[in-house]
Amino acid sequence: MKHTFKYGVLFIFFALGLFSCSKQIDDAYQNPNADTKVPPETLLPQIIASMAANYAGHGPANDARYIGAYVQNFALCNPNSNFDQQGYTNTDVAQSTWRTHYYDIGQNCMKMIEWAKDEQKWDYVGVGQAIFAWSWLTLADYYGEVIVKEAFNTNLITFKFDTQEDAYNKSKEYAFAALENLNRTDGNVSQANLALGDAYFYNGDVNKWKKFVNSMLARYYNHFSNKSSYKADSVIFYANNGITNSADDAMVKFAATALSATNSFFGPLRNNLTGTGVTSPTAIRQSAYIANLMNGTNAEFSTVEDPRAWYLLRGNTAGTIRGVEQNAGQNALVSTDRPENFWGQPQTSSTPSNIAPTVESGRYIFRNAAPFPVITAAEVHFMKAEAALRKGDRTTALQAYRDGISNNFDMLTSTFNVNIPVGKEITEPVKTTFLSNTTVVPATEAGLNMSKIMLQKFIAMYAYGALETWMDMRRFHYTDIDAGTGNQVYRDLVIPTLFPDNGGKTVQRMRPRFNSEYVWNRLELERIGATTNDYHVKELWITQP
Repeated sequence: MKHTFKYGVLFIFFALGLFSCSKQIDDAYQNPNADTKVPPETLLPQIIASMAANYAGHGPANDARYIGAYVQNFALCNPNSNFDQQGYTNTDVAQSTWRTHYYDIGQNCMKMIEWAKDEQKWDYVGVGQAIFAWSWLTLADYYGEVIVKEAFNTNLITFKFDTQEDAYNKSKEYAFAALENLNRTDGNVSQANLALGDAYFYNGDVNKWKKFVNSMLARYYNHFSNKSSYKADSVIFYANNGITNSADDAMVKFAATALSATNSFFGPLRNNLTGTGVTSPTAIRQSAYIANLMNGTNAEFSTVEDPRAWYLLRGNTAGTIRGVEQNAGQNALVSTDRPENFWGQPQTSSTPSNIAPTVESGRYIFRNAAPFPVITAAEVHFMKAEAALRKGDRTTALQAYRDGISNNFDMLTSTFNVNIPVGKEITEPVKTTFLSNTTVVPATEAGLNMSKIMLQKFIAMYAYGALETWMDMRRFHYTDIDAGTGNQVYRDLVIPTLFPDNGGKTVQRMRPRFNSEYVWNRLELERIGATTNDYHVKELWITQP
């Protein structure tokens, strides 16, 4: 025992000596390829890129390919796709949201906030907190229970899961902190300096960042619609202080150089939508649901041909707008009805042809240089319309509803007015005619209903907003009935043949990321029930009463 103690003491002194020596060497010879501290300006660009899809392809755009099938934005060419059946995979597919929050934004944003505080760059602090407000809310809505209290603790190798409510509280906490710091003008606050890191979002405009945060708070409060704590006035208040004009839409922009990472995830250069043929899980087309909403065959907007269809969607060789039904696959359509892929290639055969990656034949967000919206004036107005209708203020609801449609038109004609077929361009008279159609915009407030609001919001957020649309659909349990009309809120939405493990239930959440949690944190997954076959159909806290 004595010898053990003696040698133990010697070992401790030896180890301390090595530690001291190592520390002196580290201090004397800093690794130039691994800086321990960098300017906040250098961290922000990639953090912002992660709000769309970053250099590694991770972000909402990646997961929107799959969640887009859940909400019937998209249908996959393969009729046996799990995602068209609201199923799941035990792989890392559709797991960008987890990686984006904990890794791509994660410590990078934590360090940016910390170092910006050291340098009194309160605008960078506020921007980092604004992004975390967005990221925590997005993460919680996607997964439900997530890691909150132990997140970013570098001393741990396994992490405890917390409630969805904890993550919601964290989002709100960051939002309020962001507003406080974005309002500061002391220290080293500088629009020109903020623009160095913010060149591809708001170019250093703090006022637009404040509108972004208020819009996120409107989204936060809007999600409580099924709770007794829901406050319509809070949604309306933050919507009024948020993005109310399409000129202020929050969008991630791209330089679109020859380098793949500088281009949109949905553009032809990055080639993330065609797969290698119609049997590929990533061979994606517009769904029949979105096409029918815009070609006049949806019951809510019967006979109305929406002029935005030629901005958002693709035609076919017959010159019409059609989409692919869930579970059916593209080949279930006659050849002339098959929609082009998103880059304009006719799909009359089983295998799509190739397209030169530099040819910008796509429209909307499906171009190399197209910006990717994060939250827009249209969404904010529709949230306000929903809240006002729930409150019983139909006058406010009708005006906000009209403003939502109008701002979506403005976004399309100002930002996405590219490669529109001749004769299909939206002009002011075209927009006025559409807004004057009482099938779309009722002549009186009595004619407004929840279906109109949610379906026009569905159109306005097509593709880029698939994750938020999924939150909307889950709040309405996909097929809830509007008590005011007796119809489904999402009219004509048909639940497809479901994955066998669903037990006849619709999907409510994504499982935690496979390559981290199921590999390293399995005991925690067992504790929250995430190892059962039906975890993905367990209803979220936020959508329950």
